[in-house]
Amino acid sequence: MKLHQLKYVHEVARQGLSISAAAEALHTSQPGVSKQIQLLEDELNLQIFQRNGKRLTGITEPGKHIIKLAATVMLEMQNIKRVGDEFSKVETGVLSIATTHTQARYKLPAAIKQFMDTYPHVKLNIHQGNPTQVTSMVAKGEADIGIATESISQEGQLLCLPCYEWNRSVVVPKGHRLEKASPLTLAAIASYPLITYDFAFTGSTIVSKVFHEAGVMPNVVLTAIDADVIKTYVNLGLGIGLVANMAYDENRDKELTRLDCSHLFPQSTTFLGVRKDTFMRGYLYGFISMIAPSYDRKAIDDAFKITRPNH
Repeated sequence: MKLHQLKYVHEVARQGLSISAAAEALHTSQPGVSKQIQLLEDELNLQIFQRNGKRLTGITEPGKHIIKLAATVMLEMQNIKRVGDEFSKVETGVLSIATTHTQARYKLPAAIKQFMDTYPHVKLNIHQGNPTQVTSMVAKGEADIGIATESISQEGQLLCLPCYEWNRSVVVPKGHRLEKASPLTLAAIASYPLITYDFAFTGSTIVSKVFHEAGVMPNVVLTAIDADVIKTYVNLGLGIGLVANMAYDENRDKELTRLDCSHLFPQSTTFLGVRKDTFMRGYLYGFISMIAPSYDRKAIDDAFKITRPNH
């Protein structure tokens, strides 16, 4: 059994059973990947992948266990490299951040600038997605850190630290009749076409739950994962928008009026998540402290001790 064979198996599974995509990602040949997987299966005397001719169609039951272990090996190889880098190249490396559009656009810029000024030799990669995708990227080791609301905290592989709480606002074109609604009610919001976040977003399922429990059915005409897209369509007069408070910018959104509706919805919490088994580089501690200043290195280490008591 060779390390590169496990790497090939891991990558094929990650690429949705596409050998060609795995070969491209690994900068090797498709026949080479196929041959090494076959050699590993022969050595183990079992099939990792189900096949229809030369095409992979699924993963066998033992294959699922092997792929899970291969992913652990790949992560530990990354950790070994990080240990070496930490003690030989203290301020160089790569930090991959997975987050939602709203966090990336409105909450992270100040911390990103501070990080780049403090660690000029660390390359930053930012991946955007919905909270489920963010959680998956961190859990699979495709990102070092994830920043998202609510659902990320439910992933058992991750240490999640609450960063901050936020609520929502309704945005309407200047002069809209809803500006006179005092207090703003769910019924008043539901009386207009509503443009809001994709209901795949945990924050939006909270919104759905509030409307449902109140017996009010909102008239959702358009959903998007991008708050800027929502505001664009509100500006076009297609409806009113329901967005995170942080997504309203007084300077950029002068054509819109923000109506506070935090009395209608519970607070949402944004969490910062890292894998419990990751090796923490110094600059990763630094980034976490920049996002959530209440967490210094000791506080982060103490949180890790609770989640991995044998370390």
